[in-house]
Amino acid sequence: MAGYTGTKDDYLKRLRRIEGQVRGVHKMVENDTYCIDVLTQVSAITKALQAVSLGLLEDHVGHCVVDAARESDEAAATKVAEASAAIARLVRS
Repeated sequence: MAGYTGTKDDYLKRLRRIEGQVRGVHKMVENDTYCIDVLTQVSAITKALQAVSLGLLEDHVGHCVVDAARESDEAAATKVAEASAAIARLVRS
């Protein structure tokens, strides 16, 4: 079971909102909207995706990592390494 199962509906609602924002930016570009206005919307989308990412990461640590730690030291080390790699990807993006 995924760590975000309890909040899945909230994530789906956020992602649908982000999807709508992306469609809005697409229309802005089609309509030759002023560059800065498009960039402002792109920034808002980026922040929204970051919020989803941080929530998923928190759920992963709170559920998957904690459960692995209860299982064994080796399982915990594996999940911590996964979380560290995910954090590194988020920081680079």
